[in-house]
Amino acid sequence: MALNYVWILFFVIGLVIALFKLIVFQDYEIFKKLVEGIFDASKSSVMDIGLPLIGVMTFFMGLMNIGEKAGAINFLARILNPFMKRLFPEVPEKHPAMGQMVMNFSANLLGLDNAATPFGLKAMESLQTLNPNKESASNAQIMFLVLHTSGLTLIPLSIIAYRAGGGSTNPTSVFVPLMLATTIATIASILITAMYQKLKFDKVLVFWLAGIITAIFLFASFIYSLPSQKSFATPVLLTKETFSNVLGNLILFIIISSFIIAGFIKKINVFDAFIDGAKQGFETIVKIIPYLVGMLVAIRVFRDSGALDAIIQGITWLFLKLGITGEFVPALPVAIMRPFSGGGARGLMLDVFKTHGADSFIGQLASTFQGSADTTFYIIALYFGSVGIKKVRYAIWAGVLADIIGVICAIFIAYIFFK
Repeated sequence: MALNYVWILFFVIGLVIALFKLIVFQDYEIFKKLVEGIFDASKSSVMDIGLPLIGVMTFFMGLMNIGEKAGAINFLARILNPFMKRLFPEVPEKHPAMGQMVMNFSANLLGLDNAATPFGLKAMESLQTLNPNKESASNAQIMFLVLHTSGLTLIPLSIIAYRAGGGSTNPTSVFVPLMLATTIATIASILITAMYQKLKFDKVLVFWLAGIITAIFLFASFIYSLPSQKSFATPVLLTKETFSNVLGNLILFIIISSFIIAGFIKKINVFDAFIDGAKQGFETIVKIIPYLVGMLVAIRVFRDSGALDAIIQGITWLFLKLGITGEFVPALPVAIMRPFSGGGARGLMLDVFKTHGADSFIGQLASTFQGSADTTFYIIALYFGSVGIKKVRYAIWAGVLADIIGVICAIFIAYIFFK
């Protein structure tokens, strides 16, 4: 599949729905809304996403250059090499992409989206150097992207913050359910993509997958055992809220400092290495912005036309017709919106908090939906656009299928934990 077809499809569906509203419902404001949405999405793509990303990209690209020259990236890659080389057989063992992907996955695990993006873009750029067909996504690039869209996160900082802001008395109640849902979605994405790519599931790969799952469940159990509120007998760092807020940022700062110190020990001109890498960050953003603007404008047209609302209402109607009247149905819009727009899904989640309460079953399920997947179409435009890939092959359906599995699992997990 080419991004060209996806892009056109969003516009065509938007046009058809808008014409239907104009003719049938005499909605004379619909095309004004669409045009205003196009201008707003064009502006926000650059001002709200592109420009803020420049500083983050510049810093972390510079840091990555220090880490590569100091050998820190290769050190991380060697640790996970037995696992990574089986998921990415096209990538040589000591290739920089291995370490860069490890850094991306690590930042995602810690809920550090701002750091994950630069690492991921650098990894995609390195994978592109191995790609024989520069306009078509390679198997390694698709595996990396689908893993990224599965949204595996150990510390969902943003969700906890939104729940606290939404009036929750126990904002970390979704901690363990989120970890379980994202873990299942990630394993599903690995299996789906691996089967398509005909990867071999030998003992080493199975052992590593089992080990990672076990480690995540043990971490989840530890978090679940922590008290939600500090008391006289409980150290402040051993409450769920404090532990969640401190751990991810602490680890990231240690990594940043370690890279700089390692560069100094290796007698590298650390600041010059940083500047050389930082220049690449700015160049990458310039490449990305046209792809971001194009895809986000198309998604905005798709949303503002009412097409996405129609899909949400249609799925809800289907559930009701099938006699499925479970309490999860009002939270479904968050899950459906999530692959298209993180901001849109967040708005729907906050609306659920306002209507039903953040600590209600629906509020906690909406929180789980928001954190159990990622913005698939945005990520595809961002990562593939950064290296000029036009043919995404099976990346979209593999990512969306993993999202669907994550949603189904989130529903079952929510009933176990919150009912």
